[in-house]
Amino acid sequence: MAWVCPWWFASVLDNRVRKLLHDPKKVLGPYIQNGQTVVDIGCGPGMFSIAMTQLVGEQGRVIAADIQEKMLERLKQKSARAGVTNITIHKAEPDRIGISENVDFALAFYMVHEVPDKANLFREVVSILKPKSRFLVVEPKLHVSASSFDNTIKIARACGLVPVSEPKVRLSRAVLFTVA
Repeated sequence: MAWVCPWWFASVLDNRVRKLLHDPKKVLGPYIQNGQTVVDIGCGPGMFSIAMTQLVGEQGRVIAADIQEKMLERLKQKSARAGVTNITIHKAEPDRIGISENVDFALAFYMVHEVPDKANLFREVVSILKPKSRFLVVEPKLHVSASSFDNTIKIARACGLVPVSEPKVRLSRAVLFTVA
């Protein structure tokens, strides 16, 4: 069983300091365009999800997926307070994202290391990405070693993902993929 950040850890995942370190619009802005459908896999309390709704605009849509109901509840409340209407909050299963809609962009920020079957995750992401779509994987340097991250990239390649670049994200290891 993988370790999953508990719901009470949400304030650490979504606060002003973290937004300064990992400004969602700076991290995601180069990859998300107005009108797109995007997915935030392992969205937690939604720090990136809410910013994604702004990047896709009124014509776009964000699917925020997580396995923890309490994280999703927190995101629902936050979305309602912010007046966000272009978000779909989705309860994933521990071994499956469970969406069938094709997306223009997928994000997995600080969560792949928590997934026991990375190949299963990557195959599912490949199945929902539109042609030429992108998938950004970001992992914490302090928690995920370089060799472990390299192994994650190797697994992703075997599942049909092609590394495009290694974006700079503070305190993190990151790779941007496209579909082979």
